[in-house]
Amino acid sequence: MTDLTELTAVQLVDGYRKGVFSPVEATRAVLERAERIQPEVNAFVRLTGEEALDQARRAEDRWHRGEPCGRLDGVPVTVKDILLTRGQPTLRGSRAVSPDGPWDEDAPSVARLREHGAVFVGKTTTPEYGWKGVTDSPLSGVTRNPHDPSRTAGGSSGGAAAAVALGAGPLALGTDGGGSVRIPASFCGIFGLKPTYGRVPLYPASAFGTLAHVGPMTRDAADAALLLDVIGTPDARDWSALGPASGSYTEALPGGVRGLRVAYSPSLGGQVAVRPAVAGAVRRAVERLAGLGAYVTEADPDFTDPVDAFHTLWFSGAARVVQHLRAGQRELLDPGLREVVGVGARYSALDYLAAVDVRMELGRRMGVFHQEYDLLVTPTLPITAFEAGVEVPKGSGQRRWTGWTPFTYPFNLTQQPAGTVPVGVDGDGLPVGVQIVAARHRDDLVLRAAHALYEAGPA
Repeated sequence: MTDLTELTAVQLVDGYRKGVFSPVEATRAVLERAERIQPEVNAFVRLTGEEALDQARRAEDRWHRGEPCGRLDGVPVTVKDILLTRGQPTLRGSRAVSPDGPWDEDAPSVARLREHGAVFVGKTTTPEYGWKGVTDSPLSGVTRNPHDPSRTAGGSSGGAAAAVALGAGPLALGTDGGGSVRIPASFCGIFGLKPTYGRVPLYPASAFGTLAHVGPMTRDAADAALLLDVIGTPDARDWSALGPASGSYTEALPGGVRGLRVAYSPSLGGQVAVRPAVAGAVRRAVERLAGLGAYVTEADPDFTDPVDAFHTLWFSGAARVVQHLRAGQRELLDPGLREVVGVGARYSALDYLAAVDVRMELGRRMGVFHQEYDLLVTPTLPITAFEAGVEVPKGSGQRRWTGWTPFTYPFNLTQQPAGTVPVGVDGDGLPVGVQIVAARHRDDLVLRAAHALYEAGPA
């Protein structure tokens, strides 16, 4: 008998269309899986079983009538507890947020899912206000890695990644301000995409400004393309959103990588120390791209680590997020968040604008780089998952999460599309991800390359 929790969204929709199984059966299976995994990995803030089953019954009726209401009718999805979801509290991982309503509005991406008939099975965990690259918070505790619960799932969309990896819904919405889709996707062994900024509208506007993106977290690139087709449409509430995409991301997938110019940067020009097991897995993935017809050159983008500029923008955003809180409420915050808030509050407007200058120059350099190369390929992270419940690996000498994520946050600064594909495991059985980056607005190329790796199968 088919295990419905192991199917992709594409496979579920195909099964509904053929009458092989139903949205109610799929939703029950996903809810049972979610309840079973929750005590071990803590992926969910809340599960919405009765509401989900009611949505699934309505979807089943539409399929029986041959009138599905959209491309995801009856498909179970999860939403990170940063994004507004009508009828459910959105607490952002914080004890300082009141659960009192009214919760009467959907974020744009959630609204698009609802319009297409998706079934909402639960809200997934996040660190407080999504501030760091691991997922633990004073509100909901520690989210753990599905491959080894003693390790972190990564963050800040760690609950979403763990849920997808363990079959608690094939589709998840995450957010990514410095790697928060790609980090946990890499640590948990799933696909994650940070689209071009503005491709997926965001409302309310993030205090982290145009660093913040909404993106798909899925089992494979085909599901991500389907999800992006649904959520990547304009919304009047986000004035910075892009216009309609020029075509379907799903329809672009078969394009493959033949003839694409790929720059392979194993360490950003020696700036990053990458663990040998990670470097080996990524190199093998690059060799597979070459075998599929890509023109691969080992080449590094022309920039130095922009971490100081990123910190100025990110910590300033953190300070703005909590600016409205009273002193007593601030005492409830994650201690690490309180530290970066203190730093961010001391930056001046000139400091902020100097960081914007660095960002603009980085964007210019990457724009020039992509005149020569269609894709940039790097490790997603230089390491695999470390101990759960800490911000940085013990003994690393690092203070903040940006110390071990040097491949991800530069592309939040540049607003480029960047995805992560699982390409193997290390000696401890922990997943390794390869990052694929394209020029702004070329999300289709990232998805095409990722899909080609999935279609080629394991190395």
